[in-house]
Amino acid sequence: MKPKVKSPLIPEVFQIKKLLRSLNLHTVCEEANCPNIGDCFSRKTATFMIMGDVCTRNCPYCNVNHGKPNPLDPNEPENIATAVKKLGLKHVVITSVDRDDLPDGGASHFAEVIKKVRELNPNTTVEVLIPDFKGNLDALKIVVEANPDVINHNIETVKELYRKVRPQGNYERSLNIIKAVKKLNENIVTKSGFMVGLGETKEQIVQLLIDLKESDCEVVTIGQYLQPSKNHLPVEKYYTEEEFKEFESIGYRIGFKEVFSGILVRSSFHAGEVFEKVKS
Repeated sequence: MKPKVKSPLIPEVFQIKKLLRSLNLHTVCEEANCPNIGDCFSRKTATFMIMGDVCTRNCPYCNVNHGKPNPLDPNEPENIATAVKKLGLKHVVITSVDRDDLPDGGASHFAEVIKKVRELNPNTTVEVLIPDFKGNLDALKIVVEANPDVINHNIETVKELYRKVRPQGNYERSLNIIKAVKKLNENIVTKSGFMVGLGETKEQIVQLLIDLKESDCEVVTIGQYLQPSKNHLPVEKYYTEEEFKEFESIGYRIGFKEVFSGILVRSSFHAGEVFEKVKS
């Protein structure tokens, strides 16, 4: 059964949208048509999406626009930091579109955003949800050296569905990115997330969890895939909350520090609370 979500037509949503537009900022909440936008905006939190709202990739599950992106906005790092301060965020999540058109995939821009957020909000913890940088570990090192508290890279789906779901991605490449974070800085929390409902089997889900754990991933999120439009991949199965609880139990048995599994769970949903649990 398709889940019901909280209506985004509440005052907090309009207030945050007004702030974002005034600073020329984007959120993945809006661009990806996230089902949790009403919940997150009502708690005055958002996942900022940097480097524009046009992605160089065209994944058939994703609602973000694709095509030729605009040049980077040099004011964006300062504007993100300002928005974090005005919202009073204790924990901020910063993600991006894929920018395969840039030599470092946008890693330097990520680092500058992290730097500006820390300058203006020294008590705010910073989580970044990064692309795979086409496997460029030098680019990853730039982000790691900016020292965010959490580096998240979503694996998105099981290995067997990669060609269908992430045709411009690579399963092993994504695992290598996650593993490399810990090699570069063991103090940064590593995190990943994936969707179910695209035609995977339970055995494939378990193997994915094993692969993530063996790649030094500490936190994993699991959520139901929801079709953004009729032009996107169809939902093959709606999982029950009981099935998500089973995935959670399996994840803890495998050895993850935190497993956040549920129908409407997304990688940055309640990210601050998840981080606090890991560090406590």
